[in-house]
Amino acid sequence: MPELPEVETVRRGLQPVMEGARLIKIETRRPNLRFPLPERFTERLTGRTITALARRAKYLIFHVEDGPALICHLGMSGSFRVEFPNSEETPGGFYHERSKSTVHDHVVFDLETANGADVRVVFNDPRRFGFMLFSEVMPDSHPMLAELGVEPTGNTLDGPLLASLFAGRKSPLKAALLDQRLIAGLGNIYVSEALWRAGLSPLRTAGTIAGRTAKDKERATNLAEAVRSVIADAIAAGGSSLRDYMQTDGSLGYFQHAFAVYDRAGEACRTPGCGGHVERIVQSGRSTFYCRACQK
Repeated sequence: MPELPEVETVRRGLQPVMEGARLIKIETRRPNLRFPLPERFTERLTGRTITALARRAKYLIFHVEDGPALICHLGMSGSFRVEFPNSEETPGGFYHERSKSTVHDHVVFDLETANGADVRVVFNDPRRFGFMLFSEVMPDSHPMLAELGVEPTGNTLDGPLLASLFAGRKSPLKAALLDQRLIAGLGNIYVSEALWRAGLSPLRTAGTIAGRTAKDKERATNLAEAVRSVIADAIAAGGSSLRDYMQTDGSLGYFQHAFAVYDRAGEACRTPGCGGHVERIVQSGRSTFYCRACQK
């Protein structure tokens, strides 16, 4: 599933053509994705202008002038493709080949951009775990978004905040980081990477970094900084292209080449002087990669 850096990369790819654009025509090629498309979907959007394109956790939010906000989730395999006139192929090289079958092109938006150009944006989703929903209220109040925690970007997430979120929690540290009610948008890949950067075991009890000692405070601060930095680095690299993720222009993100532990079981740990090896364990049905020698 695309994680926060991938979704942010999609937002940045769509923003130049979609913000300020007028929705000329919308074609729905099936009545549902993961959920049924909203009633009067094309009618309520056609002719309106997209005023802003935002992201909350792993959700894209299309703000529409005099209309409902459109909340979109990419699911497991969803992606947007931007097509300009006279261009039949999506540019970019492929490391993990994507399905290009038009059978999986489920929603097509024909736009007139702010500078008068005609552009087509296509939502493609082979597995159909993605969805599009309307929000009649402020998007942050929508049931899908209302209970999401703090964003792991910027400086809001710091050591004291992280300690307060994990205080008294007996769940494993990795599970607490994946709890979307605490921190929004973190996924399996980047949690493994952040824990390695912070030198903390995914098996450690979450509440152990919320104590009052100097060491506890240091652990919380290091973990908060690791989370922010790994997300920032992945966004800067354009996201990670695992299995079926690609950017909106068809090119692939290359942060996967910088993975220190994820999917590197059996390899030597990259921590200088460690001497340990990356292991794979399973937590709550998900693969976790870490080095037991340096992650305590």
